[in-house]
Amino acid sequence: MRPIARNVSVALCLAFATALAPAALAQSDTDRATARALGQDGERALAAKDYAKAEDDFRRADSLVHAPTLMLGLARALAGEGKVVEAQEAYNRIVREGVPPGAPAPFGRALEAAKKEVQDVEPRIGGVTITVKATGGGDVPNVKVVVDDVAVNAASLGVRRLVDPGAHVVRATADGYLPAELKLTVVAGANVDAPLSLDKDLTAPAPPTGAPALATPVASQPEQPSHTGASPWPWVAFGVGGAGLGLGVVTGVLAIGKHSDLAKSCTGGCGPAQQGELDSYHTLGLLSTIGFIVAGAGAAAGVTLLLVQPKAESPAASTPAASLVVGPGSIGAVGRF
Repeated sequence: MRPIARNVSVALCLAFATALAPAALAQSDTDRATARALGQDGERALAAKDYAKAEDDFRRADSLVHAPTLMLGLARALAGEGKVVEAQEAYNRIVREGVPPGAPAPFGRALEAAKKEVQDVEPRIGGVTITVKATGGGDVPNVKVVVDDVAVNAASLGVRRLVDPGAHVVRATADGYLPAELKLTVVAGANVDAPLSLDKDLTAPAPPTGAPALATPVASQPEQPSHTGASPWPWVAFGVGGAGLGLGVVTGVLAIGKHSDLAKSCTGGCGPAQQGELDSYHTLGLLSTIGFIVAGAGAAAGVTLLLVQPKAESPAASTPAASLVVGPGSIGAVGRF
């Protein structure tokens, strides 16, 4: 590092009282006074080559009041510690920011000193090119790399990465692979290759094959009985009507038979001998007429009740069934209502 010019150091110490205030009007008086004291402590630490303390003093001071004089002290402390990559950035920041017209003279001298001293730092910076491959060849997906426990952006893998001279440890990890580590030493200004090979981790669980997972069977629920609001009365009416129809048909057929028999035996008129048959004929005719009347009334009542009742939720499960039963001396309807 270029020796610190005595006039610059003295100017820094003497100028804090006047140079910091115009540059940081937003800070309180306490902040400016604290930054001034820290800057003076940092200058004394630099003179004693206590670079670690000087770095801490100047960082704190610049956090309170940002000024090129404090940044210059920080850059010099970093260079003294061998942190040349960060020192270069500190010097370049002073150069990039520059000083506004009319700035205090110490600010201008700090800028000129930064332009010269950065040239002494740049040749000391080393480089390392980190590559990570699977053992036997092939890329490693989603690899993570750290240098001295600091994470490395994947974009800097395979290209020259700036590092400070000295000893370094490079570590690489990836899912499904055993971790790898490489220790290396970088000489000031030298470039070093850092290839790492990762072995497959045979104990790692196999990745999912992508086969669709079997669906968990859902226990079937017992079928619940269907409850509907359908009324059975329309079907009762239809059943009664059907019974009446059956009665009318059966008795009508019997009456026709009786009429045919009477027509043969009563050629000249029916006598007392045929009176029983004649009464039976009239009775069957009456029953047939009544049956047809009941059939018509039942059908009309059933249709009317169907039209006015609410629709059933499950017609198939709730529809009543009726059938006509005719037996000797009896007639009726049976079924589900």
